[in-house]
Amino acid sequence: MVSRPSETALRETVEAWIADDPDPRSRGELQELVARLPDEAALGALADRFSGTLQFGTAGLRGPLRAGPNGMNRAVVGRAAAGLARYLDDVGAEGPVVIGYDARHGSREFALDTAQIVAGTGRTALLMPRELPTPVLAYAVGALDAAAGVMVTASHNPPQDNGYKVYLGGPLGLNAQIVPPADAEISDRIAAISSLADVPRSDDYRQVDEAIYDQFLQAAADAVAAESPREVSVVSTALHGVGGETLQAAFERAGFRAPTPVTHQQRPNPEFPGLAFPNPEEPGVMDDVLALAVSQGADLAVANDPDADRCAVAAPMREGWRPLRGDELGVLLADHLMRRGERGTYATTIVSSSMLGALCERRGVPYAATLTGFKWIVRAFEQTGQPLRFGYEEAIGYAVDPASVNDKDGISAALVAAGLAATLKAEGSSIQARLDELYAELGTYLTAQISVRVEDLSIIAGTMARLRAEPPSRLRDWQVVTDDLQERTDAIIIRGDGVRVVVRPSGTEPKLKAYLEVVQPPSGDVVADADAAAARMQQLRAAVQQLVT
Repeated sequence: MVSRPSETALRETVEAWIADDPDPRSRGELQELVARLPDEAALGALADRFSGTLQFGTAGLRGPLRAGPNGMNRAVVGRAAAGLARYLDDVGAEGPVVIGYDARHGSREFALDTAQIVAGTGRTALLMPRELPTPVLAYAVGALDAAAGVMVTASHNPPQDNGYKVYLGGPLGLNAQIVPPADAEISDRIAAISSLADVPRSDDYRQVDEAIYDQFLQAAADAVAAESPREVSVVSTALHGVGGETLQAAFERAGFRAPTPVTHQQRPNPEFPGLAFPNPEEPGVMDDVLALAVSQGADLAVANDPDADRCAVAAPMREGWRPLRGDELGVLLADHLMRRGERGTYATTIVSSSMLGALCERRGVPYAATLTGFKWIVRAFEQTGQPLRFGYEEAIGYAVDPASVNDKDGISAALVAAGLAATLKAEGSSIQARLDELYAELGTYLTAQISVRVEDLSIIAGTMARLRAEPPSRLRDWQVVTDDLQERTDAIIIRGDGVRVVVRPSGTEPKLKAYLEVVQPPSGDVVADADAAAARMQQLRAAVQQLVT
């Protein structure tokens, strides 16, 4: 039972927040809970909403839509916008702030609040013309010489969430997502906002001309080689997100036939009906587009996540139609670009397959393995001295044209994947056949992932602490050593002969993740190698499952 003094203190904190909250709906949500005190359920709900502040980090903000400092709402977003604006002023960043939004609940309101607050500082605020994919906003940051960009989206999170992603423009931020120390410096300025009511606002913001969307489509189309084949049959799903129209338009602009969409998932719907987690990586999420591919006799199936910065691809494989693993598509796209003669740095992350490194070594191409996230991939040139030409992460994110979009882009990635499929089809080959050729050359690299979703984040911290204090010396029959990356990031790498495991907390969800890799040397029989790799992966998975749970 909560004591009266604690209840009184909580009530005072809540009422102070209500007085500064610009949104009548969230004020009403809190007032209703306050009116129910000392009811235990109301007390618990208020304590949860005021247990802390939704933290601003390199991923910006992301959390459940609810009132109070520990949720996504107009008061929290307003403070974030004011803190960002102060940061830009303090570092002398020149240029406008461009603001985009998707079709989730609250997205347009959050974008409008941001535009008003940025305009209130005297800086030009540019609001994207309508709900659009994240890659369009990322493109606009560079194309409009912006000091910063804001994208209101929770990407592939559940329907009840929303988020706030920040890009920094020009030499300050490379038109990419923020990295330390900018995140902490922005967070400090957010914390210094004592009263949102005192933050000036202005309606003198401008709407970005629709021409920016046309420019993005052209840049995406140009990512496909002009002379490459275009004869390929594609089906697609937008998963009720904002990518459907853009994907269709981009395919037509690039000279492909527009994909046949999963009709009931094509238009934006913030409820994401039938999809508890609208992420193409989740089991069952691509079932409808796979069924459509089979019925249409398609060559390729494409699924974008709700803000279309990620791209999943499925194709007819040896075992039938299935989604490609992110690492499989990443290596295929890299190989395709290399075969086109595209030079520069090819990069992935420490949790992705090491096969890209082997491919780059064989082809004599600069390679970098970075920390997790595209904010680091786009800075891979710092390791090699060569501009980034291609980057990918195993979580189905691909940068096939970083000169235009210095972030993952599910639209241009889908186009280049279609170009790859069309080229292989014209050669009488296939996705599976090209993968087999690469496996025969480099060995079979098989990757998998274990995700442990938790309600209590302390479980993740406890597991990481245990693994650091007592690192394993064996995993089944493998002798292993452990590398602790704590000085760089919260991750450990466990290595053995032909096996590798990376364990880290998720940066965007309440999950502990283990990334597994098995490498089977080539024997001359790729089917036998695949079977051997699968058997070893099954053993590794069982050992790691026991280790992290």
